[in-house]
Amino acid sequence: MWWLIFILAVILLLILFLLNFYKDPKRAIPKGNNIVAPADGRIISIINTSKNSIKIKKNIFGRIKTLTRDVARECHAISIFMSPLDAHINRAPIQGIVKSIKHTKGTFFRAYDLNKSLQNEKNEIIIQNKNMKVKVIQIAGFLARRIKCYVKKNQKVNKGDKIGMIALSSQATLIIPIGVDLKVKVNDKVKAGETIIALLK
Repeated sequence: MWWLIFILAVILLLILFLLNFYKDPKRAIPKGNNIVAPADGRIISIINTSKNSIKIKKNIFGRIKTLTRDVARECHAISIFMSPLDAHINRAPIQGIVKSIKHTKGTFFRAYDLNKSLQNEKNEIIIQNKNMKVKVIQIAGFLARRIKCYVKKNQKVNKGDKIGMIALSSQATLIIPIGVDLKVKVNDKVKAGETIIALLK
């Protein structure tokens, strides 16, 4: 009898986990000239760069490489780690037009090419308005490669609109131009569509 209780308890915990994982809470989208978080989670890094591209490490293991010059000459790269307990819906950080979407498959270990080893699957969405461009990078894990993109090229989005989802623990990185007034720091908890990342000067 004990094994039946154990199995039922495991099933119940799994159901509760999935319900929590796929939760889609309502968000109070802040008005004004600001940039909001694209994902729920904790900020694990803020990198300032003037290079053409940068490598971004994932919180546990793996990494991606991304262009930054397609956003601005000097950029902030703000990475948000999404734990299994966070909501995994991604939201538009600004209002604008989706200028491009680029999906890249992940790669596992390649002994003959260490530079391309352990690259995570990613999906890069660039949104542009009359003031700026920003890039949201959805980064999947190795075990659960489940990136969903809800938008299409040339689609208009409002700040806080749902633009995608990443399954299980994952990461979102936001690339924005330097020159804004950052309102977050490493280890801050943020909410997609609600937490102000930066104010436009």
